Amino acid sequence: MFLFSVCLIFPSLFVFVTGGKLPEPEVKIEVLHKPFMCYRNSKYGDMLLVHHEGYLESNGTLFFSSRKHGDTNPVWFTLGIREVINGWDKGLKDMCAGERRKLTVPSSLAYGKEGKGKIPPGSTLIFDIELMEIRNGPRSHDSFREMDLNDDWKLCREEVREYLKKEFEKHGYSPNDTNHEVMVDDIFKNEDEDEDGFISAREFTYQHDEL
Repeated sequence: MFLFSVCLIFPSLFVFVTGGKLPEPEVKIEVLHKPFMCYRNSKYGDMLLVHHEGYLESNGTLFFSSRKHGDTNPVWFTLGIREVINGWDKGLKDMCAGERRKLTVPSSLAYGKEGKGKIPPGSTLIFDIELMEIRNGPRSHDSFREMDLNDDWKLCREEVREYLKKEFEKHGYSPNDTNHEVMVDDIFKNEDEDEDGFISAREFTYQHDEL
Protein backbone atom coordinates (compact mmCIF):
# COMPACT_ATOMS: atom_id res chain seq x y z
CA MET A 1 0.00 0.00 0.00
CA PHE A 2 1.15 3.58 -0.27
CA LEU A 3 3.38 5.21 2.26
CA PHE A 4 1.72 8.01 4.14
CA SER A 5 3.24 7.43 7.59
CA VAL A 6 6.56 8.79 6.37
CA CYS A 7 7.92 11.36 3.97
CA LEU A 8 7.85 10.71 0.24
CA ILE A 9 11.07 12.05 -1.29
CA PHE A 10 11.52 12.21 -5.04
CA PRO A 11 13.51 15.37 -5.81
CA SER A 12 13.18 17.25 -9.08
CA LEU A 13 16.31 17.30 -11.18
CA PHE A 14 15.35 19.91 -13.76
CA VAL A 15 18.07 22.33 -14.83
CA PHE A 16 16.80 25.62 -16.17
CA VAL A 17 18.76 27.17 -19.02
CA THR A 18 17.69 30.35 -20.78
CA GLY A 19 14.05 29.85 -19.94
CA GLY A 20 13.93 26.14 -20.89
CA LYS A 21 14.68 22.94 -19.03
CA LEU A 22 16.81 19.94 -19.77
CA PRO A 23 15.35 16.41 -19.70
CA GLU A 24 15.33 14.77 -16.31
CA PRO A 25 18.05 12.11 -15.90
CA GLU A 26 16.80 8.57 -16.30
CA VAL A 27 17.73 5.17 -14.94
CA LYS A 28 18.53 2.54 -17.55
CA ILE A 29 16.70 -0.68 -16.65
CA GLU A 30 17.62 -4.12 -18.00
CA VAL A 31 15.57 -7.13 -16.86
CA LEU A 32 17.98 -10.02 -16.29
CA HIS A 33 15.37 -12.50 -15.07
CA LYS A 34 11.62 -12.41 -14.61
CA PRO A 35 9.59 -15.26 -13.09
CA PHE A 36 6.96 -16.92 -15.26
CA MET A 37 4.25 -16.09 -12.73
CA CYS A 38 4.08 -12.58 -11.25
CA TYR A 39 1.45 -12.21 -8.53
CA ARG A 40 2.31 -8.68 -7.41
CA ASN A 41 4.25 -5.69 -8.76
CA SER A 42 6.17 -3.33 -6.51
CA LYS A 43 4.86 0.22 -6.08
CA TYR A 44 5.58 3.29 -3.98
CA GLY A 45 5.10 2.53 -0.29
CA ASP A 46 5.79 -1.20 -0.54
CA MET A 47 8.51 -2.73 1.61
CA LEU A 48 11.02 -4.58 -0.58
CA LEU A 49 13.57 -7.23 0.40
CA VAL A 50 16.52 -7.28 -2.01
CA HIS A 51 19.96 -8.71 -2.59
CA HIS A 52 22.19 -6.36 -4.55
CA GLU A 53 25.65 -5.76 -5.94
CA GLY A 54 26.98 -2.32 -6.86
CA TYR A 55 29.69 -1.53 -9.39
CA LEU A 56 31.40 1.60 -10.69
CA GLU A 57 30.58 1.96 -14.37
CA SER A 58 33.96 3.60 -15.04
CA ASN A 59 36.09 0.54 -14.24
CA GLY A 60 33.75 -2.24 -13.10
CA THR A 61 34.92 -2.15 -9.49
CA LEU A 62 32.57 -3.89 -7.05
CA PHE A 63 31.99 -1.47 -4.16
CA PHE A 64 29.33 -3.46 -2.28
CA SER A 65 27.61 -6.84 -2.30
CA SER A 66 24.87 -7.80 0.15
CA ARG A 67 25.85 -11.45 -0.40
CA LYS A 68 29.55 -10.90 0.40
CA HIS A 69 29.76 -7.88 2.72
CA GLY A 70 28.27 -7.11 6.12
CA ASP A 71 25.97 -9.80 7.51
CA THR A 72 25.36 -11.19 3.96
CA ASN A 73 21.59 -10.90 4.43
CA PRO A 74 19.23 -9.20 1.96
CA VAL A 75 18.05 -5.73 3.00
CA TRP A 76 14.58 -4.27 3.58
CA PHE A 77 13.58 -0.77 2.53
CA THR A 78 10.41 1.13 1.65
CA LEU A 79 10.14 2.13 -2.01
CA GLY A 80 9.68 5.82 -2.79
CA ILE A 81 10.61 7.51 0.50
CA ARG A 82 14.33 8.14 -0.11
CA GLU A 83 15.52 5.37 2.19
CA VAL A 84 17.71 4.44 -0.77
CA ILE A 85 19.14 6.45 -3.67
CA ASN A 86 16.70 8.08 -6.06
CA GLY A 87 17.81 5.76 -8.84
CA TRP A 88 16.50 2.76 -6.89
CA ASP A 89 13.17 4.48 -6.21
CA LYS A 90 12.83 5.02 -9.96
CA GLY A 91 14.27 1.72 -11.15
CA LEU A 92 12.60 -0.82 -8.85
CA LYS A 93 8.96 0.10 -9.44
CA ASP A 94 6.65 -2.46 -11.13
CA MET A 95 9.03 -5.30 -10.22
CA CYS A 96 7.98 -8.88 -9.38
CA ALA A 97 9.22 -10.97 -6.48
CA GLY A 98 11.95 -13.17 -7.94
CA GLU A 99 12.79 -10.64 -10.65
CA ARG A 100 16.36 -9.52 -11.21
CA ARG A 101 17.29 -6.19 -12.78
CA LYS A 102 20.41 -4.36 -13.84
CA LEU A 103 20.16 -0.62 -13.16
CA THR A 104 22.53 1.93 -14.65
CA VAL A 105 22.15 4.99 -12.43
CA PRO A 106 23.58 8.43 -13.34
CA SER A 107 25.40 10.23 -10.55
CA SER A 108 22.59 12.79 -10.16
CA LEU A 109 20.27 9.94 -9.09
CA ALA A 110 22.93 8.31 -6.90
CA TYR A 111 25.55 10.12 -4.78
CA GLY A 112 26.08 13.17 -6.97
CA LYS A 113 29.09 15.43 -6.88
CA GLU A 114 29.97 14.47 -3.30
CA GLY A 115 30.30 10.69 -3.73
CA LYS A 116 30.19 8.37 -0.72
CA GLY A 117 32.76 6.01 0.79
CA LYS A 118 34.30 3.96 -2.02
CA ILE A 119 32.18 5.80 -4.60
CA PRO A 120 34.05 8.75 -6.21
CA PRO A 121 32.24 12.04 -6.90
CA GLY A 122 30.21 12.11 -10.11
CA SER A 123 30.13 8.33 -10.52
CA THR A 124 27.59 6.48 -12.66
CA LEU A 125 26.73 3.25 -10.86
CA ILE A 126 25.59 -0.17 -12.00
CA PHE A 127 23.47 -2.34 -9.71
CA ASP A 128 22.50 -5.99 -10.03
CA ILE A 129 19.36 -6.27 -7.87
CA GLU A 130 17.24 -9.32 -7.08
CA LEU A 131 13.86 -8.70 -5.46
CA MET A 132 13.23 -11.43 -2.90
CA GLU A 133 9.94 -10.33 -1.32
CA ILE A 134 7.28 -7.58 -1.38
CA ARG A 135 5.24 -6.59 1.67
CA ASN A 136 2.65 -3.92 2.40
CA GLY A 137 4.18 -0.73 3.74
CA PRO A 138 3.23 1.04 6.97
CA ARG A 139 0.09 3.13 7.42
CA SER A 140 -1.96 4.36 10.36
CA HIS A 141 -5.27 5.93 11.36
CA ASP A 142 -3.35 8.97 12.63
CA SER A 143 -1.84 9.49 9.17
CA PHE A 144 -5.31 9.47 7.63
CA ARG A 145 -6.63 12.02 10.15
CA GLU A 146 -3.64 14.26 9.53
CA MET A 147 -4.30 14.26 5.78
CA ASP A 148 -8.08 14.66 6.08
CA LEU A 149 -8.03 18.47 6.33
CA ASN A 150 -11.82 18.99 6.20
CA ASP A 151 -12.70 16.01 8.44
CA ASP A 152 -15.05 14.43 5.90
CA TRP A 153 -13.46 10.98 6.28
CA LYS A 154 -12.21 10.83 2.72
CA LEU A 155 -9.13 12.15 0.95
CA CYS A 156 -9.29 14.21 -2.22
CA ARG A 157 -6.33 14.72 -4.54
CA GLU A 158 -5.61 18.18 -3.12
CA GLU A 159 -5.39 16.84 0.44
CA VAL A 160 -2.95 14.14 -0.62
CA ARG A 161 -0.93 16.66 -2.64
CA GLU A 162 -0.72 19.06 0.31
CA TYR A 163 0.39 16.28 2.62
CA LEU A 164 3.22 15.33 0.25
CA LYS A 165 4.34 18.96 -0.04
CA LYS A 166 4.38 19.35 3.75
CA GLU A 167 6.36 16.13 4.22
CA PHE A 168 8.90 17.13 1.56
CA GLU A 169 9.37 20.52 3.21
CA LYS A 170 9.69 18.98 6.68
CA HIS A 171 12.66 16.94 5.51
CA GLY A 172 14.39 19.80 3.76
CA TYR A 173 13.29 19.20 0.17
CA SER A 174 11.40 21.47 -2.19
CA PRO A 175 7.66 21.55 -1.42
CA ASN A 176 7.02 22.27 -5.10
CA ASP A 177 8.60 19.12 -6.48
CA THR A 178 7.41 18.30 -10.01
CA ASN A 179 7.01 14.60 -9.16
CA HIS A 180 4.25 15.17 -6.59
CA GLU A 181 1.56 14.86 -9.23
CA VAL A 182 3.05 11.60 -10.52
CA MET A 183 2.92 10.20 -6.99
CA VAL A 184 -0.64 11.42 -6.45
CA ASP A 185 -1.68 9.68 -9.69
CA ASP A 186 0.00 6.46 -8.58
CA ILE A 187 -1.60 6.61 -5.13
CA PHE A 188 -5.12 7.12 -6.47
CA LYS A 189 -4.65 4.42 -9.11
CA ASN A 190 -3.91 1.88 -6.40
CA GLU A 191 -6.05 3.14 -3.50
CA ASP A 192 -9.24 4.59 -4.97
CA GLU A 193 -10.93 1.21 -5.17
CA ASP A 194 -14.36 2.44 -6.28
CA GLU A 195 -12.85 5.11 -8.58
CA ASP A 196 -15.00 7.91 -7.14
CA GLY A 197 -12.08 10.34 -6.99
CA PHE A 198 -11.62 9.99 -3.22
CA ILE A 199 -9.77 7.64 -0.87
CA SER A 200 -12.12 6.65 1.95
CA ALA A 201 -10.99 5.71 5.45
CA ARG A 202 -11.80 2.09 4.61
CA GLU A 203 -9.79 2.18 1.38
CA PHE A 204 -6.89 3.77 3.23
CA THR A 205 -6.69 1.36 6.16
CA TYR A 206 -7.72 -1.89 4.47
CA GLN A 207 -4.71 -4.02 3.53
CA HIS A 208 -5.24 -5.41 0.01
CA ASP A 209 -3.51 -8.77 -0.24
CA GLU A 210 -3.53 -8.58 -4.01
CA LEU A 211 -1.71 -5.22 -4.10
